[in-house]
Amino acid sequence: MSARRRWLLVALGGALALAGCGRQSTLDPQSDPARQIATAWWIMLVVATVVFAGACFWLVLAWARREPGLPFVGERESVANGLVLAFGIAIPSVILIALFVYGNVGVIRHTDAPPASSTAMTVEVVGNQWWWRVIYPGTAAVTANEIHIPARTRVSVVTRSDDVIHSFWVPQLNRKVDSLPGYPNRVLLYADKPGVYRGQCAEFCGPQHAHMAMTVYADPPDRFRAWLANMARPRVAPVTPEARRGEQVFLANQCASCHTIRGTSAKGLIGPDLTHLRDRQTLAALTIPNRPRELAAWIRDPQNAKPDNKMPTLNLSAPDARAIVDYLETLR
Repeated sequence: MSARRRWLLVALGGALALAGCGRQSTLDPQSDPARQIATAWWIMLVVATVVFAGACFWLVLAWARREPGLPFVGERESVANGLVLAFGIAIPSVILIALFVYGNVGVIRHTDAPPASSTAMTVEVVGNQWWWRVIYPGTAAVTANEIHIPARTRVSVVTRSDDVIHSFWVPQLNRKVDSLPGYPNRVLLYADKPGVYRGQCAEFCGPQHAHMAMTVYADPPDRFRAWLANMARPRVAPVTPEARRGEQVFLANQCASCHTIRGTSAKGLIGPDLTHLRDRQTLAALTIPNRPRELAAWIRDPQNAKPDNKMPTLNLSAPDARAIVDYLETLR
């Protein structure tokens, strides 16, 4: 084998070894449910490795041995039959039953939907092609793709879909759960400490499935309460002439038919609520950063950054587009 091919194999092996690492790794748990899942994974890996090694041992032994029968016992049929019963039926049955009981009694019990009485708050997360609407019941707060929860607090997430089947999954915090049309599912979110945890739709839902991500921000409780209070407020009226003109352009165009900005006549429900758009770090379900340059490019040509998304090209004039960007930049 040439040196070039050897290095190529090393690089491919390294890529495979690192494929499970990153901000969505199930092996970097940050909550008790996620630790239960990670522990189950390691246990299953060890068991599978032992079984695989045993199978390889018998295959190598059969290939290497030149004499009939087994070492030491020869061709004794009773011993051979006993080995078949032990390794083909008894041992696999014991292992599979033990893993089944451990998974269903241990892991499922820790990761299943919590009773409503055991959680401090509820957050509704609604899947859409291809973004997430986030609602805080009991308040007027609505946002998109970026879920804020208080750290070290049990939060019940109720998830459903407004169109096709999606799947809500934040690997570092808990298992995945399907978001179904007309059938809410629940899952517990709990973070051991403040941090940022990436999630993803885990059910293929169309061309932009890979770009249907979310972020969970586990905030210190005081910071979360301040964030929630701000999110519940209507928009602050624009002050500058350019921002006021931007609001007028926004309300006079199709923007107001698809988006809501609380405190204005914009009541659309097709796209995300934009009342506090500048509070978000990203646009288009984590596809691009929420900065003025990227926001302007998104408004001009949303299909370029995320093809097949539901936002149409509005063919705005350059002054109108700049005015809308100036206006949206004030929505904090």
